[in-house]
Amino acid sequence: MKKNKWGMIALGLVIFLIMVTFPFWYGKGSKTPPPVLSLDTPVIHEMKEKRCVEDTSFMRANHMKMLNAWRDEAVREGHRQYTAKDGRTYEKSLSGTCIQCHSNREQFCTRCHDYVGAKPTCFNCHVVPGEVNK
Repeated sequence: MKKNKWGMIALGLVIFLIMVTFPFWYGKGSKTPPPVLSLDTPVIHEMKEKRCVEDTSFMRANHMKMLNAWRDEAVREGHRQYTAKDGRTYEKSLSGTCIQCHSNREQFCTRCHDYVGAKPTCFNCHVVPGEVNK
């Protein structure tokens, strides 16, 4: 009877280990490709040049940090100009700067945020021109 008891304990441990590690090895090998983002969105105002405030890799990694800093600096401190690494200046404004190129929230913002599971609150206050605020 003791041998059977140890067998049941071992079986229980194996089942426990499988259940605990299941989330780690379940999706191994199957990756969801990143979303294809479209910048072919209508430009609201004529712009001198269609360039982002910083390079793509910086913006992918830091855009939310930048937007939060812009919000705090513009609203709380009154600093409304951003100087990019290359010396160009921009208004610190989601609506006045970013949405000029990224005007289709579904094709650009939402696809990426859904992919990474982010729930930004930008559009609780900001409205993309031409969209109905939900």
